[in-house]
Amino acid sequence: MINEILQQTWNMLLEAAPYMLFGLLAGGLVKVFIGTDTVARHLGRGRFASVFKAALIGIPLPLCSCGVLPAAAALKKQGANNGATTAFLISTPESGLDSISVTWALMDPVMTVARPLAAFFTAILAGLSENLRQTPAADALITTSRPCPVDGCCDGKGCAPDAHAHHHSFIQKIHAALHYAFIELWDELAGWFIVGIILAGIIAAAVPDEFISTYLGGGVSSMLTMLLVGIPLYICASASTPIAAALLLKGASPGAVMIFLLAGPATNIASLTMLKGLLGRRATFIYLVAIIIGSLLSGLAVNLFYELSGITPKAMAGIAGEGLPQTVKITGALILIALSTPTLTRKIKAMFKDGKNQGCDCGTCDH
Repeated sequence: MINEILQQTWNMLLEAAPYMLFGLLAGGLVKVFIGTDTVARHLGRGRFASVFKAALIGIPLPLCSCGVLPAAAALKKQGANNGATTAFLISTPESGLDSISVTWALMDPVMTVARPLAAFFTAILAGLSENLRQTPAADALITTSRPCPVDGCCDGKGCAPDAHAHHHSFIQKIHAALHYAFIELWDELAGWFIVGIILAGIIAAAVPDEFISTYLGGGVSSMLTMLLVGIPLYICASASTPIAAALLLKGASPGAVMIFLLAGPATNIASLTMLKGLLGRRATFIYLVAIIIGSLLSGLAVNLFYELSGITPKAMAGIAGEGLPQTVKITGALILIALSTPTLTRKIKAMFKDGKNQGCDCGTCDH
């Protein structure tokens, strides 16, 4: 059984690694070439437009439910209205260029497209519900510090906008994007992703198909079960993907899997507590209800699409990875392991040294 678990884990890593590396690179480029002031400028005005923009902006950003909270708090402080902030808080952790890439590798094109669409729909539902309840101020102003996205060398206040936008070369920006992608961002995601890969291997090797198909094989009851599992669970979008892929291969309905991909990354007990302090009790309630309703509707829509199209998710799973040579997969897996080793070593040492921050491995917060 141990050998089978290790084999399944390695196979999952082989399929996911090249696409994870691509997603990380794309996330680093987005971080450096799209400044925070550009994002914030569009999220303060308008009851509807700001929500749509926030939901769209959040989809490609590779931030988990822990990392998105300080980003959302900064946007809120800069003038983003509650609806836009809520939409950003939902679409960002539910999707991301890294998780979309891994979904393409481990599942199929349908789930790859449906995942960001469902995240966008859920974010719009929550954001509009909040802004329709309370009209944003028409004269809301966005005040940004325009920090340098390359190395933080200035806050943008002491130099002309043109100079601030071009005072680093293209090569310097690419270097900064690579550093952010493969050092800072992967440092945040590595632990959760490896745990997700291992859990996927355990599910694939040890959980009987009959068990999954019986309890998660279809119907509203399986979706409600996934909601109960996903809402309190702390897991990032990238880590949830291999687990969802393993459940899909074992016979879980695509609708139930979609709910796990949406509810798991967007909610957990710690983030809901912090969200209450950021937006208030009523906005947090709207946030949670919108995720529940949006996830259920998305799950039903995905099941209906597969049924009408005649596509079998198990047969399509992992088909994208078949086009990659085995040498590329092995190289990607070895690179990911090499990048993960120092991060995981440091996290494990910190865990044994001080159990204070076991709920969050950033080492700087109290939750």
